[in-house]
Order: sequence, then structure tokens, then C-alpha cells
Amino acid sequence: MERAIWGRFMHAQRRKVAVLAVVLVVGIGLQLYAPYLIKGYMDDARTGTVLQVLIWMGVAYLAVTVTRLVADVLETYWSEQIGWTATNTLRQELLLHALRLPVHWHKSHAPGEMIERIDGDVTLLNNFFSKFALQLIGQMLLVAGIVGVLLVEHVGVGLAFLAYVLVAFAVLHRVKNIGVAHWAVARQVHAELYGMLGERLTGLEDVRGNGGEHETLLRFHRLSQALLQVERRAYVAGRALWPTTLLLFALGYALVFGLGGTLFAEGTITFGTLYLMFSYIEILRRPFDRITEQLQDLQKAAASIRRIQELLTVEVEPDPVAAERPNAPTLPVGALAVEYRDVSFGYGAEHLLHNVTFTLAPGRKLGLLGRTGSGKSTLTHLLFRLYEPGAGTVELGGIPLQELALSDLRGRIGLVNQDVRLFGASLRDNVTMFDRSIPDERVQDALVSVGLGDWLLTLPAGLETELAGDGGGVSSGQAQLLALARVFLQDPGLVILDEASSRLDPATERQVEQAIAKLLAGRTAILIAHRLQTVQEADDILVLERGRIVEHGERAALQRDPHSRYAELLRTGMELEVAR
Repeated sequence: MERAIWGRFMHAQRRKVAVLAVVLVVGIGLQLYAPYLIKGYMDDARTGTVLQVLIWMGVAYLAVTVTRLVADVLETYWSEQIGWTATNTLRQELLLHALRLPVHWHKSHAPGEMIERIDGDVTLLNNFFSKFALQLIGQMLLVAGIVGVLLVEHVGVGLAFLAYVLVAFAVLHRVKNIGVAHWAVARQVHAELYGMLGERLTGLEDVRGNGGEHETLLRFHRLSQALLQVERRAYVAGRALWPTTLLLFALGYALVFGLGGTLFAEGTITFGTLYLMFSYIEILRRPFDRITEQLQDLQKAAASIRRIQELLTVEVEPDPVAAERPNAPTLPVGALAVEYRDVSFGYGAEHLLHNVTFTLAPGRKLGLLGRTGSGKSTLTHLLFRLYEPGAGTVELGGIPLQELALSDLRGRIGLVNQDVRLFGASLRDNVTMFDRSIPDERVQDALVSVGLGDWLLTLPAGLETELAGDGGGVSSGQAQLLALARVFLQDPGLVILDEASSRLDPATERQVEQAIAKLLAGRTAILIAHRLQTVQEADDILVLERGRIVEHGERAALQRDPHSRYAELLRTGMELEVAR
């Protein structure tokens, strides 16, 4: 799993990887050559070689050392470049994947948990991408080079070092995965903690207003305590590598002093070769230290990769039309007809819609009535293909939704909710939803159409004025009008309004209703009503009850019929509850 992800991202940066590989090889060669120079210097000095030769050997050693330091700097630079590029690309992939996941999946996962997966888990992979594989290969080459040089110097010494290295790597391989399971649990607790924080901060007003601060702090304390415990276990398990490494080094020094001292006393090897053995065991400390660090990083990375793979295996919203049928039908220009034929939908045994059948002609306005949980929102969600019906067919513009590309389908439906989401960005980006291809003139015309032209003139930077992400500095009425301006720019054939003016003061409500009247002119509309006043301008009325249509017809005719459900509601003056 780790190799597959590493290989995919490294292949995309193969030129940078090639440069890093060259730098690594050069650095390894210099590390091997520097002690060999000193070995020659010592042996020549003991045999009385000319001073000039010794001086040049010293200069060569300094040059090799400086060059190796430069190679180390270049290695660090290129490895960080590769690591950050790979992790940022992975973040983009995960974010795009998350945006395409079904709505019901997001409802079961807190935003904070998603942030932790997209950013927190990926951050732990930086060392894995930038250093692990290439550095591991580099350190293996260094070890192989050390064994090779010593085999040339003395076969017995070389074979002894080879046996030592094989034992060391076998031991490290045995303990490398000891902390993976613990780090996987730690990452999950991290996600739960950030998920809880995201939920509480999003509902800050409700938490304060209902005295939930104590419960929030208690929950934060419990999760933090759990995180401390699991990370402590993971850290202790992962640190089992360090005493193992120290023991291996002790064995290495024993090998040098025992074998090397014996061979030197027998005159089998020179003093320079004895120094070379000691120097190479010191050099081996660096690759073993790095391999140990990288194996600990791999334990964390393996846990993060598991969670990333779990996210990537969640199926995104299917859009086979766009991929397999480039000549798929497109929706006609203008107002769009809507038709439901025997549509049923539900989760498992819970049925939210039952055999819903109705037709809405182009240009007509449908008032959708029903109490909380009657299925009003679910009915409109099917139009966006946020959910797929369990049975039946939904058509838009005379075309079954499954035959339309999602981009064409959603591009022709405009939605205005009660709660408008504004982003921490410019006014222009909030209206265009970050589409820079839309000319400023069209954005200005949309704002004028909804009655925000005078307000726009008062803004210090015009369309580039920054808005607060939480809607601060913008009134509820202005936020609703900005949402209507978004739909004006979209120019849809069908508009869905979810009681867009129900929470406004009378003066602002009239302004919003005027903008809505302009927006709906010449378009088909579905008005999700929580108040009877909302549907006074509707052409047709549809009443849902427990997912079934209990009444459907022309509003005027239903109003005249004293036995209709709609007329009964008008007589009693019943206010319908908000449906979510």
C-alpha cells in the first residue's frame, strides 16, 4: 500500500527524483572516499612518504568534506521539494474526492474529522514522500559500499561486516511495525477530537445560549486524555527501535575492537585499515539512525495511509454519463418541466417517499407544503441527484435525470436556502462561487437585479470588497439577496426556494420578495413553504404527508374547494414547521 502511493507520486516528479538520486549517489561516494583518504594518509605517514604528498592528501580531504556538505544541503532541498509537492497534490486529490462524496456520507462525518484526514494525516506523510524510500535506498547503497570497500581491503573483515549488517537489518525489520496499530488508533482519536471541536465551534451560539460550555470542556478533556494515552502507547512502542539500535552499535564497536585489534596485532592489517574499520562503523551509525527515524515515520505514515485509503475507497457520486456518453442529451433553453413517476426513496427500512407522481409544466410555480419530516427537502434533493430514487423515474425538461451529465443537470437548477453560506472571500467570489470567467459587468447586473446596486456603490473596494466567512458585516436580508444574485448569474431553468424570506423583518422581506419575483419570471419554480403566505403566488399546490402526496392541484381551485386540505389550512391559519 505504502509503495503504491509512493510510486504514483514519485513518478509524477521523476525529474526531481532523478536529480535527488544523483545527489544521493555523489554524497554516498564522498562519504566512502573521505575515510579512505585518511586511511591512505595514515599508512603513508607511517612509511615516511614525502611531505608534499601528505599535504595534497589533506587538501583533497578538505575538498571532499566541503563537497559532501554541499551535497547534503542539495539533498535536503530537493527532498523537501519532492515531499511538499507530493503532499500538496495528495491534499488536492482528497479535497476533490471529499467534495464528490454523497451527501449522506458527509452527514455521518463531522467537518473537523474531514479536516484532520485531508490535512493532519497527509502532513505525517511529508517525510515518507521526501526522504523515506530514496533515503532508505541511499543508506542501503552506503552500507553496501562500506562492505565492498572492506572486502577489497581484507576479505575476513568484509565478511564480518557483511554478517553484522545482515543481522542488524533482520532485527530492524522484525521491530519496524511494532507501533503501526497504536498510531492508527491515535489518528482516529485525533479525528474525533477535531470533529468534536468543529461541531461545537460551528454551533457556538447554541452552545453558549443553552449552557453547553461545561459539557464541551468535559468532552474536550476526555478526548484529550484519550489522545494522550494512545499517543503515549504509540510513542513507547515506536521507541523500541532506539534501544535495539544502541545494542546493534555496541555489537559493531565490539566487532571493530575485537576483530580489528586482533588482526592489527597479528600484522594482518595496517593501522590505516583499523582506522577505516572504526570510521566505517561510525558512518554506519548515520544510516542506522536515519533508517530508525524513517521506520518510526513509516509507522505513522502507514497508519495515516490506511485512513487515507479508507477515504479514497468511499465511492463518489457516479456520473457515468459525462465519462461514457460525450454526446449525452442536454437540457433545453428556458423554463424546464419537472415530472416524477412512481418515485420511492428511503434508507434501508425507512421509507421517506412513497410512489410520488406529479408533473410541473414549464414556467409554473409549485407550492410544496408539508410538516417537518414529510419529505419536502428529500423530494428536491432527488432533482440534484444528491440521492438516487429507489424506484421510479424523475425527469427534467423531458429527459430522465440518469441520462444527463451532472454538470448540465446542476447547472440548470438554482437553489436558495433559508441559511445562506458566505465565504471568507471577495464579494465577487461569493456571488460567482469563485468563477473568474464571469465578467464584472454580469456580476454588477445581477446585484442590481436583486436590489443591491446602491449597496454595492457604498463598498470601499466594490466587487473586490472582502466579506467575512461567517457573514459578519452583512445583514440576513443582504445575505439572502446575494444568494438570489448567485442564481441570477446561473440563469437556471428551474429554481427551488426553501422559504428564503421567512426569517426577515417585514421591510427586508418585501425587498427579498421583489427580487424573487424578478428571478422567477419566465422560470419554473418549486417553493418549499413553511408558511402559507409563501405559496400565495404559486400556480399549483402539492401537499406531502409522511412521504405521500395527499393533495395536488391548481392553487385557485383548491382554495375554492372547502373540502381540500389547502383550504382547511387557510381556514385554520396553520403555520407549517420548518423541514430539514
